Amino acid sequence: MEKKESLSNKIRFYHYASGVLITQTEDPLCSKCKALTNTTRAVREGFREFEQKHTGELVDIDDELRLVLAKTSRNLAELISPENAEGQKKAGKCKMPEGVCFIKASKSILDKIE
Repeated sequence: MEKKESLSNKIRFYHYASGVLITQTEDPLCSKCKALTNTTRAVREGFREFEQKHTGELVDIDDELRLVLAKTSRNLAELISPENAEGQKKAGKCKMPEGVCFIKASKSILDKIE
C-alpha cells in the first residue's frame, strides 16, 4: 500500500473509532462497560503514537484530511470513560452474541489496514 494512502487510511480509522466511542458513551450498557474504558485508552495511545511517528508527514496532508485529524483529536480529548467500570458481558448484562462487542469491533479494522 502506498505510504500516503496508508496515512490517510489510518487518519480515517482513528476518526471512525473516535466516533464509535463517542456514540457508545450514550448506550445504556456500553457507557458503563470496561471495554469502553480499555478501548478508549488504547485508541488514545495509538493515535498519540501515530501522530508522533508521522509528524513530518502530517504537515503535508490536504486540508480535508487535516480537518478530520483535528476532529479526531477533539473527539478523543472529550471522551470520558467510566471509572470502576465492569465488563457488561461478564456481569451478565450484555446479551450480544458471544464475540460481538460494538466497542471492540472497530479495533479489528486497524489490523487490516496496517
